[in-house]
Amino acid sequence: MLERLSSTDSNAADCIARARALAPLIAAHAAQIEQARALAPDVLDALHDARLFRMLIPTSCDGWEADPLTYMQAIEELAKADGSTAWCVVQASGCSVAAAYLAPEVAREVFGPPRAVMASGPFGPDAKAIAVADGYRVSGSWSFASGIKHAHWLGCHCLIYEPDGTPRLAGDGTPAERTMLFPKVNARIKDIWHVVGLRGTGSDNYAIDDLFVPDPYCFTRESAADRRERGPLYRIPVYHLYGIGFAALALGLARASLDAFVALAATKRPSAKTSMLRDNAVIQSQVALAEAKLASARSYLVQTLGECWDTAVRGAPLSMPQRATLKLAGTYAAHQGKDVIDSVYHAAGATAIFTSNPFERRFRDVHTVLQQVQAHFANFELVGQVLLGLPSQTKLI
Repeated sequence: MLERLSSTDSNAADCIARARALAPLIAAHAAQIEQARALAPDVLDALHDARLFRMLIPTSCDGWEADPLTYMQAIEELAKADGSTAWCVVQASGCSVAAAYLAPEVAREVFGPPRAVMASGPFGPDAKAIAVADGYRVSGSWSFASGIKHAHWLGCHCLIYEPDGTPRLAGDGTPAERTMLFPKVNARIKDIWHVVGLRGTGSDNYAIDDLFVPDPYCFTRESAADRRERGPLYRIPVYHLYGIGFAALALGLARASLDAFVALAATKRPSAKTSMLRDNAVIQSQVALAEAKLASARSYLVQTLGECWDTAVRGAPLSMPQRATLKLAGTYAAHQGKDVIDSVYHAAGATAIFTSNPFERRFRDVHTVLQQVQAHFANFELVGQVLLGLPSQTKLI
């Protein structure tokens, strides 16, 4: 399927060129980003100047409102330069979809400023929002808030309780939930991000105690009643937009690793050998298989995105089979990206273990990507249930 421009912003493909243009700057700061566990100031400024945090923000809030395929390719370009930088943009972009669910004046307040970034974490074990007049009293703690160091607003997902402590139920009988938005200055942030990979994301914890959040700053994800933006982008479930970003990140890391290995193989002569690494028949086969894995996984994701986008442009929601296929394509791409990186990491030999080379950080980063729920192997089980006509956990699809 041909890669097409967005139907909501004819200039959205410029995101890809801008991401590609920033690659040398990002790559030059990659080691600094990892050491500081935060984006380097020069990189952060460049991302804002290029408006790459605004790819999924509605045009009504001065965003790109880019189509998913454009978004995917831009993330790939960022990931080729540095995984942590790409991850921060993915997370901020997913959070920014909240603008589609807020009243216009609130959306512009939170996401209108040119350096607007929101960070958020998944459900916290103690998260609770008690309904009160005109809003909620919110308490709890949340983890994995990627990019919180450069964010200005935070979001938190909560179960809703009535004033008497009774859990509120949604129309389908499940526990009611809302996402609350509030300025970062109201939170306590705990520095916990000492991890093996994606260190530069600074994905720390945050907590609030009995904070009043006015009702206009709350919404329910995927709620048709709350969604105010009607563009096709917002007919793609936000859960899948996150997944597209993470898959693109793994593909970008893998492409950069494979290209770096091809360059290495042309110059490295293994010890006790008289020929270059590229002259080894096993290496030749491994490179060919890695290229096939990477290209086929990417093509499957591109094709699936195109089909889903066609549905969204027609004004229809994605069907369950389409959502399952999108989940499958994204998860498969992430796993194939990991396999390619593993292959070239081992083929590079002792060269790959040094921090000065292009392989070691990407190896750690992609294995950290695979630990995120969007790339868990269990997703294949969920998709298989749909394909076999069995009951499935539809909220995860």
